[in-house]
Amino acid sequence: MRKIRKGDDVVVIAGKDKGKRGTVLRAIKTDRLIIQGINLVKKHQKPNPATGVTGGIASKEASIHISNVAIYNFTSKKADRVGFKLSENNKMRIFKSTNQPINE
Repeated sequence: MRKIRKGDDVVVIAGKDKGKRGTVLRAIKTDRLIIQGINLVKKHQKPNPATGVTGGIASKEASIHISNVAIYNFTSKKADRVGFKLSENNKMRIFKSTNQPINE
């Protein structure tokens, strides 16, 4: 079970976008994330009339390493760590600071 997954709200804790908040759009392999509005890079595109792609410089999100983000806790309004708790038949993610379950 992954600590941070698609749809989670996260805070960047290191790098050029430190302090910014966003939602995880995609998890790549085991250690990279694509986060909405974070780590934007410029991509130069050639026009392709066959597919309807216009040329120019497009801005898109690049991946960021999972160690550079932390999950956002809405109750404490801060970044938090993720822990796991075993209940009867399932394993659930919890916030380490409050022991409250993460809404999934």
